Amino acid sequence: MSIPSVSAAAQRYSGISVTVITALAALQLTGCGKAPQVDHELTATLIQPVARVELKVATVAAGNRTGEQVVKALCSACHDSGALQAPRTGNADDWAPRLAKGLEQLVASATNGVGAMPARGGGTDLTDTEVKRAVVYLLNQAGGKFTEPPLE
Repeated sequence: MSIPSVSAAAQRYSGISVTVITALAALQLTGCGKAPQVDHELTATLIQPVARVELKVATVAAGNRTGEQVVKALCSACHDSGALQAPRTGNADDWAPRLAKGLEQLVASATNGVGAMPARGGGTDLTDTEVKRAVVYLLNQAGGKFTEPPLE
């Protein structure tokens, strides 16, 4: 068993030390100096979108919404899919038991809420006439023959 000479171990460590010092010096030197100049105006121009879309919501004054407008804005989320057991828009079988109750009972249910449906379908700004228009619209989509109340 021989013990390596001190000079061989010293040579090995000195080689590693020189490599590490050189690497650290290179890292230090590459990080020094001025930051590159950035043309912010050019950057903004280059990243501009190809097109822009502006969404504007058309608002209709309370009391002047048709049944179709009310249904599309508030009711279709549940009635189009039948979510929470809502009768589906245009499905006569879903609406038949409700049609048997009569228009005024359905309007009262829509106004006060029934089952999972909140009062006025969640549209707290709906007038009584708008609620009735929405009910008439839904019933007519399922084959009813009701006349929607006129716009005010």
